[in-house]
Amino acid sequence: MIDDDGYRPNVASVIINKDHKILWAKRTNENNWQFPQGGIQAGETPEEAMYREVYEEVGLEPENIEIIGRSKDWLKYDVPEKFVRSYWQGRYKGQKQIWFLLRFIGEDEQINLNTHDAPEFDQWRWEEFWQPLNEVVDFKKDVYSQALNELWEFIAG
Repeated sequence: MIDDDGYRPNVASVIINKDHKILWAKRTNENNWQFPQGGIQAGETPEEAMYREVYEEVGLEPENIEIIGRSKDWLKYDVPEKFVRSYWQGRYKGQKQIWFLLRFIGEDEQINLNTHDAPEFDQWRWEEFWQPLNEVVDFKKDVYSQALNELWEFIAG
């Protein structure tokens, strides 16, 4: 699914623990770290997509997380031309995302990166809230900065 402007609707989840550290995950067979994220399927709300993606990517059930807040609007990023290839007949520009801030209300042992046949991540760790801005792939830095600043307001409030 892609919108008229060339953006794929997506959700991203910042999962925070009781120590205000965030769950940071490494993509399988890559050296890129990111938050759990994924596309919104036809007929799904952003919240439904978030719950599905969080389960698929890090194995957390709805009872393991609590929504603290979400971005007010879509946050967008463009994908570099070398990654675009021929997706959606060349109309694909990038992602537009609703970002969620989630409180983790479980035990670390409940985090499971192997809930399906092709795991998205092969490692995870708890990290300082702002550390992702130093590690995320360059083309996502601006959207990560926007999202973290907006979500921080729910914590600093």
